[in-house]
Amino acid sequence: MNKAEFVELVKDAGKLPSKKDAEVAVNAFIAAVEKALSKKKSVELVGFGKFEAVMQKGKSGKVPGSSKTYKTADKYVPKFKPGKSLKDLVAKK
Repeated sequence: MNKAEFVELVKDAGKLPSKKDAEVAVNAFIAAVEKALSKKKSVELVGFGKFEAVMQKGKSGKVPGSSKTYKTADKYVPKFKPGKSLKDLVAKK
């Protein structure tokens, strides 16, 4: 499902009067989650899931076909952990 299809789904599910209103709601939600994660705060929606920024340790490896090695730095990455209600709903379908 792409963003346009998701906006249509939000419009229908939320009984919003127009696609524009649904798009504003979707964009506001995305912006709010991005802002919270950029501040290293988590967003927990009970039953749905939890968005959080977690530290990913750097890795080292070897470039295939050569003797060169590389190392990546530690960094924060976004993570989503689904809630029990969402897991159960998906498992039923």
